[in-house]
Amino acid sequence: MAKKGLFIPHNFLGLPDRFSDFKRSRFVILPIPYEGTSSYKAGTRGGPQAIINASKQVEFYDEELNTEPSKRGICTLDELEPDASSPEKMVEKIYGTAKDLVDKERILIGLGGEHTITIGLVKAFREKYKDLSVLQLDAHADLRDSYQGSKYSHACVMKRIKKFCDYVGVGIRSISKEEASFAKSKGIELFFAEEIKENPGFVNDVLKSLSKNVYLSLDLDFLDPSIMPAVGTPEPGGLLWHETLDFLNKVIQYRNIVGLDLVELSPLPGIIAPDFLAAKLLYKIIGYISNRVN
Repeated sequence: MAKKGLFIPHNFLGLPDRFSDFKRSRFVILPIPYEGTSSYKAGTRGGPQAIINASKQVEFYDEELNTEPSKRGICTLDELEPDASSPEKMVEKIYGTAKDLVDKERILIGLGGEHTITIGLVKAFREKYKDLSVLQLDAHADLRDSYQGSKYSHACVMKRIKKFCDYVGVGIRSISKEEASFAKSKGIELFFAEEIKENPGFVNDVLKSLSKNVYLSLDLDFLDPSIMPAVGTPEPGGLLWHETLDFLNKVIQYRNIVGLDLVELSPLPGIIAPDFLAAKLLYKIIGYISNRVN
């Protein structure tokens, strides 16, 4: 349902100035429409704008939390222009931009774009939070050393991050033999989708593997394609809406989410449900974080 009032098309939720001014906002959204290493279905460059467009139909009021999380302030920055010269150059550009924003004591949200953007974002947060760990929600392990000639491919994200930050992978259901061997040799905690569906208490095991300060990276192919078909590399067997919200709420209650990203939406022409789901999911996460800090 469209909301009434003065709305700004550029802003997440269409928020007016009083709820989107940078100085007053607890949350800052950085759209990063980068797509340089897609290997199956292209289109993630259109993800940030599709999510922002859909977000204008999301109600401010969250009935689960009985509050309007938007009142904490959500500033939407201008899109970060992609550097097409190489994925590595783009990662450095993201890092430089994120480092400045992290120092301003906001909860930074990277809105992708492909998963490669996470490397630069995590690098910036890791410099500020020495005990940082990453919670990767993803269908894929993303632990290849190189893919299609690039070490900064979306398929190599967690291999690059592991070099400077510990992490936990959840929802995995696609992994190569080499990736599985690497994960085992390095003691990387991977929670496979099939296993967590059979273990309702798996969230406690995830929490034990995370530090106090956590960066959340949510690749939308973590979700089952039945509710999220608009991704570049869909995998059957993912989590559904309420399962995902329950998991995220529990993690956010017991860990300090200092930053996050939402990546890999590849909009489907004429099908708006995935765009809206992504927008509402991001707003739910903002709500859970806001509820924790109140």
